[in-house]
Amino acid sequence: MSRTRRVFGKDFKAKVVLEALREKETLEVLAKKYELLPTQISIWKAEAIKNISAVFNQEKAVAKKEEIPIEKLFARIGQLTLENDFLKKKLS
Repeated sequence: MSRTRRVFGKDFKAKVVLEALREKETLEVLAKKYELLPTQISIWKAEAIKNISAVFNQEKAVAKKEEIPIEKLFARIGQLTLENDFLKKKLS
C-alpha cells in the first residue's frame, strides 16, 4: 500500500501558524482541528518566527517596484483628457 504525501499551500500554513502564534488553543487542539501532527505545526511556527523580518523587507521592495514616474502619469492624464474631449465633440 503506497502512501501519498500531503502538500500544504502557503495560505493554509499561514492560517495554522497565525492560530499557533495567538496561543488561544494548544498545539494538540490545533493538530486535531487541521489533521496535522503537533510537531509539524511547531516546525512551521519556528520557520515563520525565524523569517518574520523578511516580510518587512519584501514590503519595501514591492512598494519601490510599483512606483511610476510622475511624468508618465501626467502624460497619461493629458492623453486621456484629449481623447475624452475628442469623443465629446464627436457625440455632439
